[in-house]
Amino acid sequence: MNVDGTPIDELSRSWDTIRKNYQTSRNSEYDRTVRECATRLAADPGGEAAYMWTFGLVVMAPYVTWLPGEGVLRDAMAALEAADRALSDQPCDHDSHPYESHDGEDDMYLAKRPSELADETSEWEQDRPRDEWRCPRNAAGFARVGMDIVDPGSVTDIPPRLPVDAQHTIESLSALLHGYPKPWTDIDEEISSQAWNLSTAEPADRAGHLLVVRAVTWYAVSGMVRTKSVLDDLFKAVEKTLPHFAGTSCAHEWHATLPDSGPEAAEVGVILSSPGGRGVYERDRLESGRGAPLEHVVCPAFMAEIAETTLTVLREGREELFGDRDTSRVDAEYLRADGRLEIEKIAERLDDTSWNEEYVDDLGLWAARRYEQTGDRERAVLLLTAYQAMENSYPSPPLPVARGVLATMRAVAAAPRPGECAHGDEHPTLRSAEFRRGLLHFYAPEEFPPPEGARSPEAWTCPRFAGMVADECIGGLEDLYEDEDEDEGEGED
Repeated sequence: MNVDGTPIDELSRSWDTIRKNYQTSRNSEYDRTVRECATRLAADPGGEAAYMWTFGLVVMAPYVTWLPGEGVLRDAMAALEAADRALSDQPCDHDSHPYESHDGEDDMYLAKRPSELADETSEWEQDRPRDEWRCPRNAAGFARVGMDIVDPGSVTDIPPRLPVDAQHTIESLSALLHGYPKPWTDIDEEISSQAWNLSTAEPADRAGHLLVVRAVTWYAVSGMVRTKSVLDDLFKAVEKTLPHFAGTSCAHEWHATLPDSGPEAAEVGVILSSPGGRGVYERDRLESGRGAPLEHVVCPAFMAEIAETTLTVLREGREELFGDRDTSRVDAEYLRADGRLEIEKIAERLDDTSWNEEYVDDLGLWAARRYEQTGDRERAVLLLTAYQAMENSYPSPPLPVARGVLATMRAVAAAPRPGECAHGDEHPTLRSAEFRRGLLHFYAPEEFPPPEGARSPEAWTCPRFAGMVADECIGGLEDLYEDEDEDEGEGED
């Protein structure tokens, strides 16, 4: 079947290509396709072919919401509005229409409908008959669906739908919180934007945005964020939001059990951050019979608890990542009663395993701070301890740890180095198991026998070796925190 010489199938494919690639800005070919479709519909909004051009605009509507060329959005909306006016009051004897059960997941199939409807001989596998799909009132309903995609909340009498930008946010946050952000993602900006969304949210949307901030907070305090201002933004946004919920009470016997997975928690929050999303939540809950009623999820008293808990997590996480760090408490762990190092425990904690992650930051900073207080043998151990602890820190050492270790490493790197080593053997290897066995023997040869290939004490205390270790550690730490100097002077909220 053709329209003015253009096969309908070809039109459908061009519409569907735009749907699949809607996150494209100012594409002249896409703009032309949308305009042509809008022009056709506007020329005869009440005609027999109106349903076809309406479906086309619905399919391409996500692109219209993104960043089309000048006038494209205006032309598309004008055509859809004209179709709704021309078609919505036309007579029909149908009890219902397909648009009434159409949701966002069905959009991918809509581009095929015009060719299936135009050809009476083609196979028809839909639950609803062709005449309902062709009905003017069904086309008017789809016109309103298209208008709602372009301008969420602008129309009524259509199924609830998650806004396009909300779908994009879910995709971006899911990738980020799973640990694999999309290549174009600015992590700091992505998280800070959620704080801004909460600070500026409409009252009905506020609970959803708070739940999004709750989800990204876990990521932010995990050490994956290295910019203090990001945590400050989150803290201020929740602090500003809390009074809207504080002091409220409810008669609910229970509240919702919220997801404890970051991506899932963020998705729930995004869904609840718009009227369309809340409509989708309730529709899906009623259809599935699972989940808490909406009023139990967004209950102000419940949100007050969520806000308080989130503030606590942010406060403690910010202090852990960027506040002053007291390492004197670990003296008891790493020093014997006679003042010598608990070398076996130190070596054990330097093993690169997940269960040592909770120790290495404090251990590395403690070693760096103690470095200047000791003799050559212990100083060599402490330098290597700080180095290996930073190598094992995951995902990266907090700012006060990095800053403290860098201070020591820079001092070591700046010290004079002889042109040649005074020892005849190689420097100690820094590979984990071999390093730990060698470290034990070097520090306490009377307690630990020499491992195979043991290096001389002179190799362990070699100033050239110390300088190389310091250089490597500096290279791994100095670019972690771009705003290190600025953060040093900032006060607390």
